[in-house]
Amino acid sequence: MKHNGYGTDGYSRRTNWRRMLVTGRAYLLLSACTALLFVFLGLGGMLQQSLVKSPVQSMQGLAASLSARLFESLLGIELPHMDTPAKSPLQAGRMAAFLLRFMTNVNPDDPRSLLASEMPLMERDSSVLLRPGSGGAEAPEDSGPIGTQHVQTDGPDEGSNPPEGDTGESTQPDNGQKGPSASPEETESEPEPDKPDAAGPRTTHGDKVVFIYHSHNRESWYPELKTTQKDPNSDKINVTLVGKRLAKQLEARGIGASQSSKDYPASVQGYNWNYSYKYSLKTVKEALAANDRLQFFFDIHRDSQRRNKTTATIDGKDYAQVYFIIGHKNPDWRENEAFANRIHELLEKEYPGLSRGIWGKTAANGNGEYNQSVAPDSVLIEIGGVDNTLQESYRTADVLAKAIARIYWEDQDATKADAPAKSSGKKG
Repeated sequence: MKHNGYGTDGYSRRTNWRRMLVTGRAYLLLSACTALLFVFLGLGGMLQQSLVKSPVQSMQGLAASLSARLFESLLGIELPHMDTPAKSPLQAGRMAAFLLRFMTNVNPDDPRSLLASEMPLMERDSSVLLRPGSGGAEAPEDSGPIGTQHVQTDGPDEGSNPPEGDTGESTQPDNGQKGPSASPEETESEPEPDKPDAAGPRTTHGDKVVFIYHSHNRESWYPELKTTQKDPNSDKINVTLVGKRLAKQLEARGIGASQSSKDYPASVQGYNWNYSYKYSLKTVKEALAANDRLQFFFDIHRDSQRRNKTTATIDGKDYAQVYFIIGHKNPDWRENEAFANRIHELLEKEYPGLSRGIWGKTAANGNGEYNQSVAPDSVLIEIGGVDNTLQESYRTADVLAKAIARIYWEDQDATKADAPAKSSGKKG
């Protein structure tokens, strides 16, 4: 009997050991799998950062595409006393529509999106919101002049030459240039002077550090042309006047600025609107070749939307709202987006409602690069729409000049402050 009891005790001990070993193996296996999961997630994140050219697939693009009401509802789940929208965006139908759009890029509310993958020209206006603006979240719209062929959306390769006839003349117009002249309204307001430093008013001492140009130089406005034609374009009253105003206001703040108001349809033989950014790229490269001190580059456009989506009233005055466009065919687009965001944040602080945010476009949505690989401080800015006036656009140009000047001088101050530190480091 004792032998049997001893055997029973030994069997129990062996069973307990087996259970402990099985539990230990399971614990080690789960720990190893968890560690591998985090390793793969980290590697996946690193791979995404290096490969993703468009924010559509990034968390930044996802977060920007979510509505404020959705965030309010999510917070309301954890904060019972928080007021939430009467109609929750977490309804099954709304969530299904969101998931469908996120996974397939098909918008159930827009039947055109179902055909966009098979008909690329229908998708050329598609944009991704990177930074929302207080002026609204309506996407900018691209539309070329009526009668223009839209067979290609990107033209020839970057390294190829544009069609013959683009002579790249004069990157800075003089007072006697032909073409559009400034309206008397241009003198509506003068910029507030920046604070002078100890040595006197701030200035770049004649150096041109900002370059302004216009890939679609004939974009105009219905009120200025006094017409209701479907295509507001003009070789005289157009967006180059806004660029000229911006350059003038920057100069008034001591920042040397040059502008190209080149009329590409008139100067380029066999002009094709689809090659617009190829023509302007040559202009930018010629400007850089003539002046290697250029730092900031602005391609100024006019959007195609109507007045109710492109106008802000601030302190009783109407302003043409702005969009910042970032091309994601440029592998370094995040640097350009960071530069645009500095301007955007200043506008949000000083003139809330003026900016409609920063929008990204891929190579499938038009040009996709917008000459922004030339410099990290390069951005395309849409000012107003077809129903805005020149005076409203001038007001916005004045505000932009103020913001750009502040950023430029902040960078200069940071460079000066950093120089002694580097110098002392070398001595040590």
